[in-house]
Amino acid sequence: MLAYDPDHFPDPDQWLALDEQLRIRLVEQFHRKARVQLPNVKAHAAFHAIVENQVAMQLPSVVRAMERLSKQGLSRHDCIHAIGWVLVQHFHELMNTDSGDTSPVVQARYDAAVERLTAAGWRAQVEE
Repeated sequence: MLAYDPDHFPDPDQWLALDEQLRIRLVEQFHRKARVQLPNVKAHAAFHAIVENQVAMQLPSVVRAMERLSKQGLSRHDCIHAIGWVLVQHFHELMNTDSGDTSPVVQARYDAAVERLTAAGWRAQVEE
């Protein structure tokens, strides 16, 4: 895989066979070539890559969200951004609380948040 395009589903086996840093670098290259202005392209690319990893690994909540958000009118790229938005919120919560929850509980909270995600809800947050 020599290039990444978020509007086209990368072959899951090829994507997951890549080194994680190469995945992130491919996402960065896409955004730089597209001249997308981002506060932190590396962080943006890392979250992009995490969502792509979840899609490639067929994480059920993420696969359902991709389909649901697409049916609600989002491009594949925006679906990744919407799920990434939930992921960023989830990470922020994890980093700022000391709940002592087990991994399955933390995963269940993330899955539930992804399941609640709608295109309208994401758009409302983006517009704020």
